[in-house]
Amino acid sequence: MKSLHPPALTGGDVYRIHWVLGTDRLLAVCHCGAESEFEDPVQVWDWLLAHPDGHRPRAGPTAPPAAPSPRGTTAEPPAPSPRPGPDPREEAP
Repeated sequence: MKSLHPPALTGGDVYRIHWVLGTDRLLAVCHCGAESEFEDPVQVWDWLLAHPDGHRPRAGPTAPPAAPSPRGTTAEPPAPSPRPGPDPREEAP
């Protein structure tokens, strides 16, 4: 699910609750980046305040970066470069 909030406040005391438009559901976003949907507001707060139980941060750009490997070693081989495709600025005829 795409995150509905801009990166603004952060820290261990920041919780976000969004109403999912057109539904009776609430999207809870924990300070660790984990997200879950609920119908009951009490369940939202139970889940948020139970951190870290049941929380799995979502993968993506908000995940913390991996620690650098010691000098002279690599954690994993570099990924292959993507193939260059057509220039998106060029219009098709």
